[in-house]
Amino acid sequence: MADANPHASGRAIHPYFYQIPKASDPDFIEHTYRICVEQKVDVLLPLVTRELEVLAPNKERFLEIGTRIVVSDAEQLHTANDKLHLMQSLKKAGIPVAEFYTATSATEIAEHTHKLGYPHKKVCIKPALSNGSRGMRILDAGAGSFEAFFEQKPGNTHATLETILELFGNKSLPAMLVMEYLPGEEYTVDALLDKGEPLLLLPRKRIAMNNGISVGGVFEENRGIMDYATRVFRCMKLHGPNGLQVKRGEDGKFYILEINPRLQGSTTTAMGMGINLPLLAVKQAMGEDVKAIIPQPQWGLRFVRYYEDAFLS
Repeated sequence: MADANPHASGRAIHPYFYQIPKASDPDFIEHTYRICVEQKVDVLLPLVTRELEVLAPNKERFLEIGTRIVVSDAEQLHTANDKLHLMQSLKKAGIPVAEFYTATSATEIAEHTHKLGYPHKKVCIKPALSNGSRGMRILDAGAGSFEAFFEQKPGNTHATLETILELFGNKSLPAMLVMEYLPGEEYTVDALLDKGEPLLLLPRKRIAMNNGISVGGVFEENRGIMDYATRVFRCMKLHGPNGLQVKRGEDGKFYILEINPRLQGSTTTAMGMGINLPLLAVKQAMGEDVKAIIPQPQWGLRFVRYYEDAFLS
């Protein structure tokens, strides 16, 4: 186990724990490499999005010491992590996506937001490069109302366009995705891929959310979502454990929100069906035929997630 946080919960569940630098630290690769040498690590399984693009170009170097990194190739990874590049690539490939624009200033955000029907319709904005819902806002003309003050919890992602424009002012912005708001149900698809070909697809409907994290849901054999996910993953040619988030639009069809080219935080819910995705990812990295050992999904299984305490001496 390794984490930049010396008090990470993972420290409590494994006898060997290393504090490592963040992925943005120039010493991240060397530090991680030394641990893999010292512990004779067979498989390195990263869980943090920002580590992926740093580790991907170093796969061959780690392989020389016998360490296989569970990560897609750098080029495919960069496209998947860049939400704007991802949408452009899928649209070019003929895969349906929600209507979207790119913006780098408050003026452009306002212009594109009105094109998408604001204030009569909600609009979604988010940075092209981010993770964990950081920077994502739903522009909603009713967000500043008296009713919303009493009904919405603090930290709600809804905001008015006027609030966002005041916040951004004349500042230069990173590339932003301005996208049609999809009002329907949201699903997450956990996947295990072999160079873009799905070995396993597990759609789960997100029923309860807490700050962007799924805390309740149900696994459903939704063939429409599974077929759509297959088209997306084949186009992207990603490998290993991946996640896809989709939402239903006004036309009743599902469209992509984002790809997480790694194990997702709520992947552990599949353990309720006896499907251990982290273990399958490790076995795949070791060259085993995992397709033959994947259990049959128990469709209709509901889950509720809760917090557990970890104690560190």
